Amino acid sequence: MTFSMPEILDNSVQTLLSSYDVGQKLRVLRLRKKIALVDLGRHTGLSASMLSQLETGKMVPTLPTLARIAMVFDVGLEHFFDDRRRKRTFSIVRSDERMKFPERADLQTPAYFFECLAFATQGKELQAYLAEFPKRNTEEAIEHFHPGAEFLYMLEGSIAIRYEQEDHVLRAGDSVYFEGAEPHSYRGLGKTGGSALVVTTEPRE
Repeated sequence: MTFSMPEILDNSVQTLLSSYDVGQKLRVLRLRKKIALVDLGRHTGLSASMLSQLETGKMVPTLPTLARIAMVFDVGLEHFFDDRRRKRTFSIVRSDERMKFPERADLQTPAYFFECLAFATQGKELQAYLAEFPKRNTEEAIEHFHPGAEFLYMLEGSIAIRYEQEDHVLRAGDSVYFEGAEPHSYRGLGKTGGSALVVTTEPRE
C-alpha cells in the first residue's frame, strides 16, 4: 500500500497534534470546573458530541473552536500547546541487577558499602541506596560531606553517625534527616553492624 504526500502530511500533522494531548487537557479543565459536556456545549456553542470527540482525540479542533473553549475556561491558547505531555518516569531495578560498592575503593576497611537502588533511572531528583555498615572503630570512620540533604532509615542492627562533632546511635526503625554539607561519618556497632535505606537529594536553589 502506498500513500500520497498529502496523506503522509496529514498523518504527520495528526501525530504532531496528538503529542500535545489537547483532548486530555480539555478534559482536565472541564472536570476541574465540574462542567458537564452538555453545559460546556451551551457555553461554547459546540455540540456535546463534538466536545466528546475532541476530548477522546477522535477529532482535532480548529483554532477558532479551541479559542471558544479557551475563553470559557479563561486560559490562553498556549495552555493547550505548552508543555507537551511528558512520559512519566517509571523505572524498575531488579535485585540481581544491583552492584555493591565500598565507600571508597582505596580503603582497606571502608565504613560502609552501598548499592544504588535506582541506577538506571535518568533525570531523577533523588538518589536512593541500600547501605551496609560493618562494625568499625571510631578511627575507621572517615568524615565526608556533599551538597543537598540526606535521609537515613535503619533496617537492621545499629550504627553511630557523627554529626557536628557528636555521635548519635541509630537502631532498627530509627531515622534521621540532615544537611549533607556538614561533615559526617558512620560506623557499624555491635557484632554485625547495621543496614539502612539512604536517600540523598540535590540542593535547593
